[in-house]
Amino acid sequence: MNHLPLIIKREYLTKVRNKAFIIMTFLSPLIMIGLITVVAYLAQMNNNKERQISILDQSSLLQEVFVDTDNTKYTFINNDVTLENAKTIVQENGNYGLLHIKKMDSLSDAKDSFRFYSEDSPSISVISNLDNIIEKELTNINMNRLGVNPEIIKTSKITVDIAQESFAGEKTSKVDSGVKIAFGVMAGYLLFMFIIIYGNMIMRSVIEEKTSRIIEVIISSVKPIQLMLGKIIGTSLVGMTQVVIWIILGSVLVVVVSLVFGIDLAQTNMPQQEMMQQAMQGSGNGMDKIQELMSAFFNLPLANLVIAFILFFISGYLLYSSLYAAIGAAVDNETDTQQFMMPIILPLILAVYVGGFTVIEDPHGTVSTVFSFIPFTSPVVMLMRIPFGVPIWQQLLSLAVLIGTFMFTVWFAAKIYRVGILMYGKKPTYKELIKWIRY
Repeated sequence: MNHLPLIIKREYLTKVRNKAFIIMTFLSPLIMIGLITVVAYLAQMNNNKERQISILDQSSLLQEVFVDTDNTKYTFINNDVTLENAKTIVQENGNYGLLHIKKMDSLSDAKDSFRFYSEDSPSISVISNLDNIIEKELTNINMNRLGVNPEIIKTSKITVDIAQESFAGEKTSKVDSGVKIAFGVMAGYLLFMFIIIYGNMIMRSVIEEKTSRIIEVIISSVKPIQLMLGKIIGTSLVGMTQVVIWIILGSVLVVVVSLVFGIDLAQTNMPQQEMMQQAMQGSGNGMDKIQELMSAFFNLPLANLVIAFILFFISGYLLYSSLYAAIGAAVDNETDTQQFMMPIILPLILAVYVGGFTVIEDPHGTVSTVFSFIPFTSPVVMLMRIPFGVPIWQQLLSLAVLIGTFMFTVWFAAKIYRVGILMYGKKPTYKELIKWIRY
């Protein structure tokens, strides 16, 4: 393969020197961070918005329970005022809303005794907060009437934090589980997005050279398999270059936005952040949480994770890239690729689904284990399983099956590539692709 380095170099330089590539490489982080900044700013502005809530308490049971906060102020309307007049007062004052509490003959009537009036649909968090305040106070009142001291109930509650330890004596915690989930999900989704973005780039590159007839000149001095591998590896290097630039530029922009504009980008919580927060509930506060988080991170098998991530990432990407290259060679335009894309996309979607639901719930279960050995799902599923502790023999076996499948895929993809790269004007069928493989 003497020409392979030249093909890789040509593919890499052609793409990185492209004006559109340069512009989008530097513009994409700006757009992304800009959007996140706007969302964080709007969320911060919404959280800092002061709401004036008027209360018409005709039951006289909840006069002392509503306490002003930084963002919510409560004002009581005289009980002699009718509901219609109270609505008019609230509207004229431009308040956020009116909470009407009906007179209750018994606490059993409490369920239907509350109504909130507002100009627009109220915030879910506001209504939930009012529900919690009212429920807590009415529960205390009911306990006192029944001769039960609420303080005794409160002090009798026991908080339990179950310690976790393996039979081998390895100690873990809920924070450890949260960190493992976060790492696994990040690794799996990163590979998924990389395959989708740069696999399509390889396919479009093949179609472009095929339709411009440049490929006829190149193929006269280069073997089809060399050309295909050169495109796959060259585009992979382009993708890695772009991702590194995005990470560096994105990190700088995050720091600049936080320092210059004073916007907390953490306001835009992602599902993974929510899982982490749930895992860390009850684990302490402040520095204790940070120390526990750092301890959980260093408890991960970092060397195993890094090596496995590199091997499965590269092998999984090369497997799918060869299929994308074969599809690009088989068609004349991007529209015709749709009939062949579904068999490629479905295993990826299935892998993300299994990883996102099954692996997180039961990383060593039958479903998770089986899909971590199937080559078209193993790159994503195994990367999500490894943080939870997967035996080395399973990782090596899965990797061997993946690499073997990649070599087989390259072989039959090169067969399709060799014939399809010079075929024009006809939309191929699956039957014809099988014939090309037999040539």
